[in-house]
Amino acid sequence: MKFSIALLGLLCVASSLSAEEYRSELFPSLKLVYQDDFNTGKLDTNHWQIRQGSTWMVKDGILVGGPSPKEYQDKKVAEGDKAHAGFKPVIWLEKVPENLVVHFRVRFDAENYAAKFPLIDVGHHVNSLNFTENMTTLTLKKDVKSLQTKEVSLPLNQWVDVTIELKKGILLLKLDGKKFVFQDALIDMVDQHQIDFKGVDHGGIQIDDVKVYEGTF
Repeated sequence: MKFSIALLGLLCVASSLSAEEYRSELFPSLKLVYQDDFNTGKLDTNHWQIRQGSTWMVKDGILVGGPSPKEYQDKKVAEGDKAHAGFKPVIWLEKVPENLVVHFRVRFDAENYAAKFPLIDVGHHVNSLNFTENMTTLTLKKDVKSLQTKEVSLPLNQWVDVTIELKKGILLLKLDGKKFVFQDALIDMVDQHQIDFKGVDHGGIQIDDVKVYEGTF
């Protein structure tokens, strides 16, 4: 009986530890407002919006995105809207808070990096994280100002754990545990309650294990 009680106690401790939430560096406390591991097999269209006709599906518990069909691309090009022809996968995660902490796993698949892509927009065209092999650039307010760091970078064709914390004036970025803090007065969600994922032309994006928190003071 003593062994059973002790074992039960250990199991309870293990369960408690495994359920422990992320501890923020920018906020004293967090409120979990959304999570998705895609194990339902369906896309939650209340929170995700597919853009530019790109193709997205939940496959084997992972959100998988690719370019738009050729017919869509040809139509957009003929209309003179090549920028939104869906050559790259694009999707928005909506209803995120202004004081934000978000964690997810992502994989950008492509042969090479492109100018400004892959990209994660924290707020639509407000705080744009552009990735290259050896550098990460934070572009603010659609090219008003850019901040760069070589301390964190995002590789192509492999899974990366990403955490972003944002409050006015500060954006903290973690890629596979490596951290960099951007600081600038222009950093702000300014009522843009979404995160945009944009891949490389003719490439793919895979997303999994998404958790969105609201930071509280």
